[in-house]
Amino acid sequence: MRKILLELTVFLCGAVVMIFEILGSRVLGPYLGTSMFVWTSLIGIILGSLSLGYWLGGMLSDRKPYFGALGLVILGAAIAISLTSWIGEGFLSSLSGILPGIRLPAVIASIVLFSPASIFLGMVTPYAVRLKIRNLQSSGRTVGNLYAISTVGSIAGTFLAGFFLIPAFGTTKILFALSILLVLISGMILFTGLTRKKVLFWLLIPASFPFLICLSGRSGKDVLADVDTKYNRVRILDIPDPFSGKPSRIMMINDELSSAMFMDSDSLVFPYTRYYKLAEHFVPDFRHSLMLGGAGYSFPKYYIDHYTDASIDVVEIDPGVTRLAYEYFRLKDNSRLNIFHEDGRTFLNRSKQKYDAILGDAYKSMYSIPWQLTTLQSVQRQYDLLNDDGAIILNVISSLRGPGSLFLQAELKTYQQVFPQVYLFKAIEGYQEDQMQSIILIALKSKLQPTFRSDNAELDAYLKTLVSLQIEDGIPVLTDEYAPVDYFALQSLE
Repeated sequence: MRKILLELTVFLCGAVVMIFEILGSRVLGPYLGTSMFVWTSLIGIILGSLSLGYWLGGMLSDRKPYFGALGLVILGAAIAISLTSWIGEGFLSSLSGILPGIRLPAVIASIVLFSPASIFLGMVTPYAVRLKIRNLQSSGRTVGNLYAISTVGSIAGTFLAGFFLIPAFGTTKILFALSILLVLISGMILFTGLTRKKVLFWLLIPASFPFLICLSGRSGKDVLADVDTKYNRVRILDIPDPFSGKPSRIMMINDELSSAMFMDSDSLVFPYTRYYKLAEHFVPDFRHSLMLGGAGYSFPKYYIDHYTDASIDVVEIDPGVTRLAYEYFRLKDNSRLNIFHEDGRTFLNRSKQKYDAILGDAYKSMYSIPWQLTTLQSVQRQYDLLNDDGAIILNVISSLRGPGSLFLQAELKTYQQVFPQVYLFKAIEGYQEDQMQSIILIALKSKLQPTFRSDNAELDAYLKTLVSLQIEDGIPVLTDEYAPVDYFALQSLE
């Protein structure tokens, strides 16, 4: 009985470790993003904590090789996971307001929220090894078997989290379930190793503790939806538009503003989205366009309504976001609107369709385009998919000088390697050159020099915002081999 219980415990705790680690990105994402720096901090801190747990587990198991002690270790992990959910939002909100940048806050957040539970979970396998070893002749086999079982559990937890749990349930519910699972495992072990009175004493203290998670409900009364999709945490809110005061609805992806619409009209809310209309100027006879990034589908809806002879394909990686757009953002099925749920780069790689215009609005955080869409190889694929007179219109969040302009310089240089003509337009009036803002990059496949005047007053106003950018020495061309997009984005925040 004890043998089976030990092996089951090692397997389940191995699964919990990986589920907890993968959930870490969903806990940190709304406040710190999901950049390489966040993942590096999360993985590094959890690995370091597990290593410390291995050491402590080995040391303590030699001193107190009792089943009851192992049960208390697992109980400690349950309480620590409960605390991660209970204090997570408040702590991360305070931390992001105190410390600038991403790297240091990501490390501190990982230590506070994920290190304690990881230390306890790391103690489990060496403790189980000590309890199971009966003689030196079979010790190697015992150690190998238990670590193999733990690894199989970790593999199972990885696939369970990525393929089922996160798409089906919210982060808070999963953390709650992990806490309850560990409490149950702890209870079984304590009943095996301690008297009933001691078991009741230890279990009564934390018995209701995981339920504190339920008290930390995330959605306020003004939040229409708060959903964990396969890729993101998405919130829908109704707020007044800060510029016009008109009633509007916004979509927050990982707590960053992603899309908006007016409640009483389908006019475009964000200034940069209006620059996509420059397709009318640079490709006046366009009939088929591609948009990378959907979110609330603001411009695709405008496109379908206003360009009645044209069609548009939209690539949105997250089907959960699309479902929310149908429910809350007046997105409707249309024969001229085709939606593809996949990564933008894989779509570019496999597509054989030709387009008159490609519109770029795919972001993984407020300042960072997915790196695989920024590289020379990606730009070349876009060039190949364009018709001879086609154009790229890309929204880039950047400054025009200073550290915040490094990514824009690199992206501009990369596009210039492929397209004969590349221009930049400043989408928002009143911003200084060193401020982060929307810069519209337009790349033309044709070598014919365009005019920067239009009889359409609105388009003419946009064309007058043409700006230039000096590319500094040492700025790299972004490639699949080397694309430090997250690093450049970090420079804009520090």
